[in-house]
Amino acid sequence: MRSLQLAAQQSGIISGPMILWCGPQSLRIKTFIGTSENAVRIQIWTALISMLLLRYLIVRSTWRWSFSNMVALLRQQIFVYRDLWKLLDQPGQPPVDLDDVQLGFDWQS
Repeated sequence: MRSLQLAAQQSGIISGPMILWCGPQSLRIKTFIGTSENAVRIQIWTALISMLLLRYLIVRSTWRWSFSNMVALLRQQIFVYRDLWKLLDQPGQPPVDLDDVQLGFDWQS
């Protein structure tokens, strides 16, 4: 991991304070998809932006979340229709029961 951070810093992708903010525990890119400089840059920036968005959700929520618990919750609930802010503020509540009838397709037209 240290070599990844040093390579990113030396190539000018991210600066020293940004690497210290992320920490080696948080920025875990196990494998790169593509090895060109541009592909590596895009993947590092994507990881940093997603971490920033997750930190924003943690700060915005009234529940006390750890980073790993937030990631686990979002991975678990990604395909369930829920209000994000209610989910983050009251994670133990069941999802709202939707009584909407699915629209049928008219085959006769």
